[in-house]
This record gives sequence, structure tokens and C-alpha cells, in this order.
Amino acid sequence: MLDVQRIRADFPILQRTVNGKPLVYLDNAATSQKPRAVIEALKDYYERYNANVHRGVHTLSQEATDAFETVREQVARFIGARHSEEVVFVRNTTEAINLVSYAWARRVLQPGDEVIVTEMEHHSNLIPWQLAARDTGAVLRLVPLRDDGTLDLDRYAAILSDRTRLVAVSHMSNALGTINPVADMARLAHEQGALVLVDGAQSVPHLPVDVQALGCDFLAFSGHKMLGPTGVGVLWTRREVLESMDPFLGGGNMILQVWWDRAEWQEIPFRFEAGTPDIADVVAFGPALEYLSALGMDQVRAHELELTRYALARLREVEGLVIYGPQDAESRGGVFSFGLGDIHPHDIGTVLDAEGVAIRAGHHCCQPLMRRLGVPATARASFYLYNTPEEVDALVAALGKVQQIFGRARATV
Repeated sequence: MLDVQRIRADFPILQRTVNGKPLVYLDNAATSQKPRAVIEALKDYYERYNANVHRGVHTLSQEATDAFETVREQVARFIGARHSEEVVFVRNTTEAINLVSYAWARRVLQPGDEVIVTEMEHHSNLIPWQLAARDTGAVLRLVPLRDDGTLDLDRYAAILSDRTRLVAVSHMSNALGTINPVADMARLAHEQGALVLVDGAQSVPHLPVDVQALGCDFLAFSGHKMLGPTGVGVLWTRREVLESMDPFLGGGNMILQVWWDRAEWQEIPFRFEAGTPDIADVVAFGPALEYLSALGMDQVRAHELELTRYALARLREVEGLVIYGPQDAESRGGVFSFGLGDIHPHDIGTVLDAEGVAIRAGHHCCQPLMRRLGVPATARASFYLYNTPEEVDALVAALGKVQQIFGRARATV
């Protein structure tokens, strides 16, 4: 198991206080905290070899390019990619999915073609497909949720057809914590000739993820949710699919030859990385990958599984509290959306902040899902590798403060 106290010492921000209380950071589904190695890597880049990449023959540019491309290789190993050329650097998961929507979907989709999404998708894995369907005449099909917060896989199998061109599905829900069986879903989709895009924003930071085992065609995720800096995301695409795609953006670095009336594109992945990339944050993403690899993603998952079991038990002790999503730890990650009677989630979040406990309150970029749950918003606590059972206890104690202030919550479901 992880030595959590040793791990916590690597994260400077965890030593601070908020409102006079020790910080209990439980908003990891939004962004994770950064270990000292990542912070130092940013500082080192700007102090020692700040230069543009792929464009200079001078020493600083060569050093920056080498560091940048080394991280591309690290990413490929981390997710089990066969070729580092399949890794495209973007800003975040949202940009990665939009890249596929513009560079692949608008070339492939025809009127009447179908794109399948699920009822639990983040807006970033829904709106790009709404726009692509609008522009091409394709049709969106929806996989519904069952009442336990899992996908209706029988309905999914029934929706698949020879008109299906793409299945876009989150590996782990950012609002429910549900872990979806994407490998099984990909197998069924491929039997119909469809491709599969996996939103890995919540899974890659928390689970062992191997794109070969998943059998997906696209995987999108963000560095900032897995100990890395903001501003760097990844799109992985099977090589033969990526090579068939035209660029999303045009400009410098993505071209091979340019004439007044035409241009030839660079090889993959560079044709999809127009302009100056976020060099510093890509470089600092490397130590984040090293940190997670050294711990072992199986150990990260095991720690969070134990924390999830404990949190389920403790939260059920809170009178009037409703947990949305699967009720067994093995079917979910450490993301807990909950309601506390008729107390507004924003009020819950405000009181918890006064106790030093940081959570998220809102619709979590999942408004259609909130409507399915019959609520305008939820409170959300989300755990990571540096969280402890004692912090779960602090969350429960802070929820007691909420009840003291607003009175015993009246159960609404």
C-alpha cells in the first residue's frame, strides 16, 4: 500500500491552512495538487533552457526539444501506446475531443450516420458531437443510465447498428464515479465497424489504463488532473486513424511545404500541433508521470479503493445524505456526488470551506445528467493518492456543521 504520509510531504500546498484549519483538499476531480518535483521542473525549464522547440539549432532549443519529446515517449509508455507518434499534445481533454470532432468526424460523418454518447457524459464529450451532428446531418443516440448510476448496456447493444460511426464514452464519470466497461463497449462497437473515443480525464489519473487492453481508437486526458500542470492534455489515436486525419489548426510547425495556393502537412503527430506549444507545462508533465509510475497505478487504485470503501461507510452515517451513483466501491472511483436534504450544494460547499474542506458544488458540466437525477446540482468530494481516512472524517464532521447551521436535513429522495 501507499505510504500516504510520505507522499503528502511531497506536496507543499497540503501543508497550508484555510480559514485557520488544516487544508482538506477534496476537489481532485477538478484538478489535482502538484508534487514538488513538478513545480521544480517548471522553474528549472524557465531558468536553464527556455527556448522554442523543433525550430532552432542552438543549444537551448535542442535541450528544450529533447525534453519535450522525451515526455511524449513517457506518455506513450504510461498508456501502453505502441508508437510515441500516436501521442498529440493539446491543452486539455476538451481540446483533444474537439480535435477529433473537427479533424475526423466532419470528414467521415454523413447524413443519417450515428454517434453514440451516454447520459453521464461531461459537456466536453457531448457538445463537440452535437456540433458535428449539426454540421454533417449525423444523429446523436443516447445510452441511458440505470437507477444505480451504471449504463444500460442492453440498451447500448440494441442502439449499435451499421449506421454507428463513433461511440464516445467516459471511462469514469466525473459526477457519479461510475467506471464504465469500455473494453466490452469497444468490442461491440468494432463489430459494427464503429470507432470508439474514450474520455479518460478521470480514469487515467486514477486507474491503470492501457489503450491496447481497452481496445479504443481515441483516448483523451488532461495532465492537470494527474499531478501535472494546467495547459497540457493528450490525444492518443491509433496510428492508421491519425494518419488519415487532416489538421485541426493551420500555422507554423504543422507544415512540410507551403505554396501560395496549397500546403503539405508534416508527419504525425506534428501536423496536429500548430504554433508554439505549451512547452514548459509539457516538460513539467514528465515528473508527474514519473511520480505516478514510481508509485504504480495499481497501488494508486488500491489506495483509492480502500478510501472509497471507507467514505461510503462514513457518508452513510450522515442523516439525510444521498450518494448518487454506484453504491459499491469496486464499480466506482473516489468521486462522490451527494445531496443533503434540501440544503443547496453551494451552501454545503461554503460551510465546508469555512472548516478548511475543499469540495466542488454545481452541475459539474453535466447538466443533462443532473436533470436525469432530478436535481439542479450536487456537492462533490473527490479523492486522490494523498488523501487519508482522517480527511474523510473531517468531511463528515464538517457536514455535521452544515446540519447544525441549517437544521437537520429533510431527505428529498
